[in-house]
Amino acid sequence: MKLRSLLGMLLCLALSPVWAEDDDDELKPWQELEASLPAFPKAEDLLPFVVSAATSNRFLVDARSLSVDGDGVVRYVLVVETAGGARNVTFEGMRCETRERRLYASGRADASWSLSRNRRWEPIRDAVANRHYAALFSEYFCPIGVQVRNAAEALTALRRGVHPLNERIGN
Repeated sequence: MKLRSLLGMLLCLALSPVWAEDDDDELKPWQELEASLPAFPKAEDLLPFVVSAATSNRFLVDARSLSVDGDGVVRYVLVVETAGGARNVTFEGMRCETRERRLYASGRADASWSLSRNRRWEPIRDAVANRHYAALFSEYFCPIGVQVRNAAEALTALRRGVHPLNERIGN
Protein backbone atom coordinates (compact mmCIF):
# COMPACT_ATOMS: atom_id res chain seq x y z
CA MET A 1 0.00 0.00 0.00
CA LYS A 2 2.77 2.44 0.87
CA LEU A 3 4.62 1.69 -2.37
CA ARG A 4 1.46 2.31 -4.40
CA SER A 5 0.92 5.67 -2.66
CA LEU A 6 4.51 6.68 -3.27
CA LEU A 7 4.28 5.74 -6.94
CA GLY A 8 1.03 7.70 -7.24
CA MET A 9 2.64 10.79 -5.72
CA LEU A 10 5.63 10.53 -8.02
CA LEU A 11 3.36 10.19 -11.05
CA CYS A 12 1.37 13.28 -10.01
CA LEU A 13 4.58 15.26 -9.56
CA ALA A 14 5.90 14.13 -12.91
CA LEU A 15 2.72 15.26 -14.68
CA SER A 16 2.39 18.50 -12.74
CA PRO A 17 3.02 21.70 -14.72
CA VAL A 18 5.16 22.97 -11.83
CA TRP A 19 7.71 20.31 -12.68
CA ALA A 20 7.50 20.82 -16.44
CA GLU A 21 10.73 21.96 -18.04
CA ASP A 22 10.86 25.57 -19.09
CA ASP A 23 12.43 25.38 -22.52
CA ASP A 24 13.44 29.04 -22.46
CA ASP A 25 15.44 28.63 -19.25
CA GLU A 26 17.02 25.37 -20.33
CA LEU A 27 18.20 26.66 -23.71
CA LYS A 28 19.70 29.95 -22.58
CA PRO A 29 23.42 29.76 -21.83
CA TRP A 30 24.66 31.74 -18.85
CA GLN A 31 25.36 35.34 -19.80
CA GLU A 32 27.57 37.53 -17.65
CA LEU A 33 26.45 41.12 -17.13
CA GLU A 34 28.86 43.95 -17.86
CA ALA A 35 30.60 44.89 -14.61
CA SER A 36 31.07 48.59 -13.92
CA LEU A 37 34.17 49.61 -12.02
CA PRO A 38 33.31 50.78 -8.51
CA ALA A 39 34.68 53.82 -6.73
CA PHE A 40 38.06 53.16 -5.17
CA PRO A 41 37.64 51.92 -1.56
CA LYS A 42 37.82 54.22 1.44
CA ALA A 43 39.24 53.02 4.77
CA GLU A 44 35.94 53.59 6.63
CA ASP A 45 34.08 51.22 4.27
CA LEU A 46 36.44 48.24 4.65
CA LEU A 47 35.16 45.19 6.52
CA PRO A 48 37.79 42.70 7.74
CA PHE A 49 37.20 38.97 7.51
CA VAL A 50 39.08 36.03 8.98
CA VAL A 51 40.87 33.69 6.62
CA SER A 52 43.11 31.62 8.85
CA ALA A 53 45.42 31.90 11.83
CA ALA A 54 48.24 30.78 9.52
CA THR A 55 48.55 34.17 7.82
CA SER A 56 49.63 37.57 9.08
CA ASN A 57 47.88 39.33 6.18
CA ARG A 58 44.70 41.34 6.75
CA PHE A 59 41.81 40.70 4.37
CA LEU A 60 39.05 43.25 3.85
CA VAL A 61 36.02 43.74 1.60
CA ASP A 62 34.80 47.19 0.58
CA ALA A 63 31.19 47.32 1.80
CA ARG A 64 30.17 49.96 -0.76
CA SER A 65 31.35 47.86 -3.71
CA LEU A 66 29.55 44.64 -2.74
CA SER A 67 26.74 43.63 -5.10
CA VAL A 68 24.77 40.51 -5.96
CA ASP A 69 23.72 40.83 -9.57
CA GLY A 70 21.09 39.20 -11.77
CA ASP A 71 23.69 37.07 -13.51
CA GLY A 72 24.46 35.22 -10.27
CA VAL A 73 27.77 36.96 -9.63
CA VAL A 74 28.77 38.44 -6.27
CA ARG A 75 31.03 41.40 -7.08
CA TYR A 76 33.28 43.12 -4.54
CA VAL A 77 36.52 44.99 -3.96
CA LEU A 78 39.07 42.95 -2.03
CA VAL A 79 41.91 44.57 -0.09
CA VAL A 80 44.84 42.49 1.15
CA GLU A 81 47.33 44.15 3.49
CA THR A 82 50.59 42.43 4.37
CA ALA A 83 52.39 42.69 7.71
CA GLY A 84 55.14 44.61 5.89
CA GLY A 85 52.71 47.30 4.74
CA ALA A 86 52.10 46.29 1.13
CA ARG A 87 48.52 46.69 -0.06
CA ASN A 88 46.76 44.90 -2.93
CA VAL A 89 43.37 46.16 -4.12
CA THR A 90 41.32 44.19 -6.66
CA PHE A 91 37.80 44.28 -8.07
CA GLU A 92 36.54 40.70 -8.40
CA GLY A 93 33.52 38.51 -8.97
CA MET A 94 32.49 35.14 -7.56
CA ARG A 95 30.03 32.60 -8.98
CA CYS A 96 28.58 30.36 -6.30
CA GLU A 97 26.92 28.07 -8.84
CA THR A 98 30.24 27.04 -10.37
CA ARG A 99 32.64 27.77 -7.47
CA GLU A 100 34.66 30.17 -9.60
CA ARG A 101 36.11 33.66 -9.31
CA ARG A 102 37.23 36.31 -11.73
CA LEU A 103 39.51 39.33 -11.53
CA TYR A 104 38.06 42.41 -13.25
CA ALA A 105 40.62 45.04 -12.28
CA SER A 106 43.58 45.81 -10.04
CA GLY A 107 43.97 49.00 -8.07
CA ARG A 108 46.84 51.40 -8.69
CA ALA A 109 48.63 53.60 -6.14
CA ASP A 110 46.87 56.69 -7.56
CA ALA A 111 43.44 55.16 -6.71
CA SER A 112 42.62 54.29 -10.32
CA TRP A 113 41.84 50.89 -11.83
CA SER A 114 43.80 48.80 -14.33
CA LEU A 115 41.55 46.37 -16.20
CA SER A 116 42.57 42.72 -16.09
CA ARG A 117 43.68 41.17 -19.37
CA ASN A 118 42.61 37.73 -18.15
CA ARG A 119 38.85 37.41 -18.65
CA ARG A 120 38.65 33.76 -17.56
CA TRP A 121 36.81 32.39 -14.58
CA GLU A 122 39.16 30.45 -12.29
CA PRO A 123 38.18 27.63 -9.91
CA ILE A 124 38.18 28.38 -6.19
CA ARG A 125 40.31 25.88 -4.31
CA ASP A 126 40.64 25.55 -0.57
CA ALA A 127 44.44 25.61 -0.43
CA VAL A 128 46.92 27.40 1.79
CA ALA A 129 47.80 29.90 -0.95
CA ASN A 130 44.86 32.15 -1.81
CA ARG A 131 42.72 30.68 0.98
CA HIS A 132 40.86 34.00 1.20
CA TYR A 133 38.80 33.05 -1.87
CA ALA A 134 37.70 29.81 -0.25
CA ALA A 135 36.85 31.72 2.94
CA LEU A 136 34.75 34.27 1.07
CA PHE A 137 33.03 31.48 -0.84
CA SER A 138 32.16 29.09 1.98
CA GLU A 139 31.80 31.41 4.95
CA TYR A 140 30.28 34.62 3.58
CA PHE A 141 29.05 34.71 -0.03
CA CYS A 142 28.07 31.10 -0.79
CA PRO A 143 27.24 29.37 2.52
CA ILE A 144 26.64 25.65 1.99
CA GLY A 145 27.19 26.35 -1.72
CA VAL A 146 24.17 28.65 -2.09
CA GLN A 147 24.58 32.27 -3.20
CA VAL A 148 23.51 35.01 -0.80
CA ARG A 149 20.28 36.70 -1.89
CA ASN A 150 21.60 40.26 -1.84
CA ALA A 151 24.45 42.50 -0.73
CA ALA A 152 22.82 43.15 2.67
CA GLU A 153 22.94 39.43 3.50
CA ALA A 154 26.62 39.23 2.53
CA LEU A 155 27.43 42.37 4.54
CA THR A 156 25.67 40.95 7.59
CA ALA A 157 27.72 37.76 7.31
CA LEU A 158 30.96 39.76 7.03
CA ARG A 159 30.07 41.91 10.04
CA ARG A 160 29.12 38.86 12.14
CA GLY A 161 32.17 36.90 11.04
CA VAL A 162 30.08 34.01 9.75
CA HIS A 163 26.96 33.43 7.69
CA PRO A 164 23.96 32.27 9.80
CA LEU A 165 23.59 29.10 7.68
CA ASN A 166 27.12 28.10 8.65
CA GLU A 167 26.35 28.71 12.32
CA ARG A 168 23.37 26.35 12.16
CA ILE A 169 25.39 23.49 10.73
CA GLY A 170 28.40 24.15 12.93
CA ASN A 171 30.91 25.44 10.33
